[in-house]
Amino acid sequence: MDPAELVRQLVDLAEAAGFEVRPLRGSAFGESERAASSGVCQVRGSTWVLLDPADPVEDHIAVLVAALKTHAPDFLETRYLPPALRERIHGRGGPS
Repeated sequence: MDPAELVRQLVDLAEAAGFEVRPLRGSAFGESERAASSGVCQVRGSTWVLLDPADPVEDHIAVLVAALKTHAPDFLETRYLPPALRERIHGRGGPS
């Protein structure tokens, strides 16, 4: 599975787990400085995954996997995961 497809499947899985997945937009410090990169945060009790379009696809994969493993482990146990997705989430899949 190519990395872009893996991100799409991870986003679908994160949304199914109840996460808010959004692109990170702009910077409060101007376009020349990056104020943030992709990451996970809690907003009023909800888990948000913010993906910076400037970050590499592998960073998006790592952030999504970490969010799912940390904030939705029980959810992951109840879902069928395609083999490539399961391998990446359970730490056996290297970069695609």
